[in-house]
Amino acid sequence: MSRRPSRPARLVASALTAGALLTAAACSDEAGGPGAAPDTAAERARPASPAAERTPAAQPTGSPKTPATLTESGAKAALLTEGDLEGDWNQVQDADKWRDQMLVGDVDVSDFLTAKTDASDCQELLDGLYGEKLLGEPSGPSAVTGFEQGDSRLLDQVAGYDRGGLDDRLEWMGSLPQKCDQFTATDSEGEKRTVQVTEASVPEVGDAREGLRVTVQGSTGGGPATLSLDVAVVRVGTSALTVTGGGLDGDQADAVEQGMRQGTDRLKTVLDGGTPSPQPTPMT
Repeated sequence: MSRRPSRPARLVASALTAGALLTAAACSDEAGGPGAAPDTAAERARPASPAAERTPAAQPTGSPKTPATLTESGAKAALLTEGDLEGDWNQVQDADKWRDQMLVGDVDVSDFLTAKTDASDCQELLDGLYGEKLLGEPSGPSAVTGFEQGDSRLLDQVAGYDRGGLDDRLEWMGSLPQKCDQFTATDSEGEKRTVQVTEASVPEVGDAREGLRVTVQGSTGGGPATLSLDVAVVRVGTSALTVTGGGLDGDQADAVEQGMRQGTDRLKTVLDGGTPSPQPTPMT
């Protein structure tokens, strides 16, 4: 007859058996057996914890700031100064009364035999340049200043507009080199003038921009003369900067470009709530 193990021996055997069972259960859990953590469809469908639900989605950063609405004082502060222009430009006090008579005349419709409706666009161009309202009537505050250098002039206008109407006018300006190209205008004295309209480059500033070069060949003071004008418009939000430069001395494309760069910086500063520096921004 075999002898029954002593009590100490039985205790050691029980401990070993319990350890083996625990080890087996752990292996069973890792293998996805009966002891594994629940992974049923219901468990997977359980709602996320409240903390997870409260975690906000990542938000885009660096969103562009919407320009403020132009004010009367802001429009004046955004105007160019003599310090913004190179050369011997002198600021004048009556720029809002400037009118160049060489821009006066009735467009000859016979120049547009295949598209007579284009004649009205060219008439509107001449009238807009003469009346300094190429973009139409502003719907908000406006300000104007001007500079002279010899027989050349530089006109700077800042104004607030209706956004839709402003975009339409910019699109219209962009169509003029093709619509008008070259035509004849006759003044009240019967004097005929040849007008040419071409596209002019505008620096990549602001939100949108357009540029034109207009030359008018005729006579003044009893002799032949050619008026050359560069016109550039830049939109910033619902505000616009218009710089027109030129005269009988020839075009002033460089002065207009410089005016557009400095003027756009000044307008942006005003719309951001700041005050333009009395010193012009260094050209790059």
